[in-house]
Amino acid sequence: MEKTLTVKKSEFARASVGDKIFLLIGYILLGLFVAAIIGPIVYIIIASFMDPITLQNKGIVFDIGKWTTTAYERVMSNSQIWIGFGNAVLYSVLFSGISVFITLLCAYPMSRDDFKGKKIFNTIFIITMFFGGGLIPTYLLISNMGLLDSMWAVILPNAFSVWNMIIARTYYKGVPNELREAADVDGANELVFFFRILLPVCTPLIAVLVLWQFVGMWNSYFDAMIYLNSAEKQPLQLVLRAILIQNEPDPGMIADMQSTAQRAQLAELLKYATIIISSLPLIVMYPFFQKYFDSGIMIGSVKG
Repeated sequence: MEKTLTVKKSEFARASVGDKIFLLIGYILLGLFVAAIIGPIVYIIIASFMDPITLQNKGIVFDIGKWTTTAYERVMSNSQIWIGFGNAVLYSVLFSGISVFITLLCAYPMSRDDFKGKKIFNTIFIITMFFGGGLIPTYLLISNMGLLDSMWAVILPNAFSVWNMIIARTYYKGVPNELREAADVDGANELVFFFRILLPVCTPLIAVLVLWQFVGMWNSYFDAMIYLNSAEKQPLQLVLRAILIQNEPDPGMIADMQSTAQRAQLAELLKYATIIISSLPLIVMYPFFQKYFDSGIMIGSVKG
């Protein structure tokens, strides 16, 4: 350990004055960037536990005796929050599973040099990345297909991602050809090779795509706002939108508050609690994907 530290110090000491200044500026900017991220998170966590009157009058107070779990109790006891939470989990799981499965299937023939029509399909895919029909034609399409006020209206339209397909195609090209040759010798057909040989070696790719798609659907609210009318089908993000943006928490959360001022104070406190609760699944989920994410984040950065 001492030898390693000595090497690091000597390398910095041998650096020119310009390099040292550049490194110091980089460290300062990195520290400011980290502080800009951590600061609001700490503020939200502390504010979610504070008494609404104290929070409004004095701001953040580090006196634990003045903290309260009122906001969490009201949020956790509200049925609409749980309905939205369950819907968000269901939509995110189905969307990530369907999207990744379709993407992996589509990327495989696009990665094969012997696939006829590859350039035509590639051109079509690229065009869809830059041009779309727009909101009104898409809404009419969803309506004519009978998907309005259905969870499939939220899941299916964006299930296929051209960008993810390109990443998966690039990853496939990096798989050694010897695997395909060995499979041919053993008499494996395309399905056997894809599901039993290729996919097991693509675990980092699958983990990264699942994480991206899950987070994307979890944070999405616009499609649900357009296509879903029933309150029992709305995901958590629509419930949070009503609380955070429209400042309209569910009446059951603040029904016992008598004055308008008390309701406004409690509504402000509920915002912080709902932010924490909505972020928990992603915070819990990331550590399980971290080792795959670290190895798969650079997929496609070298070979195109």
